[in-house]
Amino acid sequence: MKSPSKSLAGASILSAFVASLCCITPILAVISGATGLAASFAWLDSFRPFLIILTCMILAWAWYRALRPRTKAEIECACDENPSFIQSKKFLGIVTIFSVLLLVFPNYAQIIAPSPAAKEIILVSADDIQSLTWSIKGMTCDGCEIAVENEVNKLPGILAVDAIYAESAVNVKFDQTKTNSKSIVEAISKTGYQVLGKK
Repeated sequence: MKSPSKSLAGASILSAFVASLCCITPILAVISGATGLAASFAWLDSFRPFLIILTCMILAWAWYRALRPRTKAEIECACDENPSFIQSKKFLGIVTIFSVLLLVFPNYAQIIAPSPAAKEIILVSADDIQSLTWSIKGMTCDGCEIAVENEVNKLPGILAVDAIYAESAVNVKFDQTKTNSKSIVEAISKTGYQVLGKK
């Protein structure tokens, strides 16, 4: 059997990583506390389908090379009788699994993301509660939602935050005696996503 190339394995991991970088970055930003970096790679989202196809093509080529029958010259040479682990099908299998996990990262990002800090329960007069919705540009996945919700929840008087990337919106319920819409817009902007205005 022909051994898979180390460079193909590396290329598949790299392309899978870049394909999901727009969703990995917000989670890393929340974990590290550097939420200003959350939207840094949002521009890669439009390239994601091409990067997924590229990753699949690289893996398919690597598996083809690993599984195709050896030529007569390769059999006579016996060059790959004892391939190293990095040249083995087992290693290629691990690379394939890792690449697939990277590609589907947006589907399980919320499981990995840290839970928001518990909020202190406070009594608020119904007259002081305000609910507003803003249009947001740049959110591409659940990871983006987590970054925005995390940053807004740091403000005092926030009762509920619901970022919805599919609608490009953030709904916030807050105590207007403790915070205001300007502070909320500033908190959202800190993540790098652009606030387009109220809905």
